[in-house]
Amino acid sequence: MIHQSTVVCEEMGGNYAWEVVWGGEGRYAWIAIYPRPSECPDSFYNGGVENPRDLEFGLMTVSRKAGPTTAAKQEQGARRSSAVLITGAGGEVGHGLICALHGAGGNSIIATDLRKLEPDQRKMCLETFVGDVCDETLLDRLLAMYEITEIYHLAALLSTRAEFKPETAHAVNVGGTLNLLHLAAEQTRSHGRRVKFIFPSSIAAYGLPDVATKEKAGAIREDDYPSPTTMYGCNKQYCENLGRYYARWYRQLAEDRIADILDFRCVRYPGLISSETVPSGGTSDYAPEMIHAAASGKPYACFVREDARIPFMTMPEAIEATLKLASADASQLTRCVYNISSFAPTAGEIANLVKEYFPKAEITFQPDQQRQAIVDSWPADIDCSAAQRDWGYKPRHTLESAFEEYLVPNIKARYEPSV
Repeated sequence: MIHQSTVVCEEMGGNYAWEVVWGGEGRYAWIAIYPRPSECPDSFYNGGVENPRDLEFGLMTVSRKAGPTTAAKQEQGARRSSAVLITGAGGEVGHGLICALHGAGGNSIIATDLRKLEPDQRKMCLETFVGDVCDETLLDRLLAMYEITEIYHLAALLSTRAEFKPETAHAVNVGGTLNLLHLAAEQTRSHGRRVKFIFPSSIAAYGLPDVATKEKAGAIREDDYPSPTTMYGCNKQYCENLGRYYARWYRQLAEDRIADILDFRCVRYPGLISSETVPSGGTSDYAPEMIHAAASGKPYACFVREDARIPFMTMPEAIEATLKLASADASQLTRCVYNISSFAPTAGEIANLVKEYFPKAEITFQPDQQRQAIVDSWPADIDCSAAQRDWGYKPRHTLESAFEEYLVPNIKARYEPSV
């Protein structure tokens, strides 16, 4: 059974209240500090705890008269530290965001991932946690320890993997996002400042009915063809709508609702190509896989047709655009969801360019009908005019310059032996 009560911290002059949640048999989950005075209810001392005078909470101890111990206060501080939260931080987008935010003077980054982050990432963060965005205990702990002012929610199960375990994908992609939106709303209620929620979505949120329609449609806008055919796409589109709901209509019938409780901003990524990591789990991964295979001297069988076309951009451009949207003046934003992309080649055009730089490359086309059908449901190109108008988005690369200036030099350095 879970109990919840509030205790006034007398040593802080009654300005803060400790929100206490604990399970049975004296095992305590978390403490949250909220800037509101409160009386200490009798139920706090009668919640089934044998010795309520000294309650152990791991990081802190609360007693009936003394409030938190001196050592605990020194460790935690009278106020929660302000922080920027990045989920799914172990991937390349997460690594890039950590580096960029830290380089800009941000020393209050909180990062989470299913695996322990690399040492170079951890040293740029105020704190890191190994955990799942579906773990409400972890999120409660974050809520208790920090005043989160900005969230970059990257954690997700990608398109190909999601098709093998769609229910798990829904739990992670939707359930995790809902948990974080709720956390953000509670943070706004707690510290009184609107939390900024940055959500990377995907062109998987689109769903064109057939190849003929795709060819005629050209560059499509954000609100066109909203019928995704994958669990990942359904998840992303639903989470876009969830974010819009939380930002504009959350608890709209409640008397104590806070209007515009979140600043939700979403960027729809196209296929991403990186020189640093070999991807796995995405349906658009044929492009980066092709380049990395050629550089490492391995044959590559492409799982889509030569004429398959979707939009792409380089990984650094995606990170740069995400941060640019995050820093944009809210008064200039006319929508919550924005398209971004840089170039839209066919798979055959990518293969031809790979062979120019790696003449020994062995590339064949052996389409997988199911994965090809997914790519056929995604747009051949997307209209980025809203992002260009509202917050000055501008692609850095064409396909050719991406190869010449970014992909080939870095990938060659990665695979070719040092002289």
